Amino acid sequence: MLEFFNGLMRLRRGPWEMLATILIGLGVFMLMQPFVLWLYTYSFIVTLVGTVMFIIVSHFKEGE
Repeated sequence: MLEFFNGLMRLRRGPWEMLATILIGLGVFMLMQPFVLWLYTYSFIVTLVGTVMFIIVSHFKEGE
């Protein structure tokens, strides 16, 4: 767990890609669930942020 946070702080690709992927998955889940309207309302922006984040992070250096 400490290694994950160190990777985030040092702007390494692996941990940031994982975080972006989790955001994309969370956004898709929010879009597909039929129970809570505010989750559905913010699903697009969460998915968009995750996608843009993934594109930016793909240019970071690989982990050591």
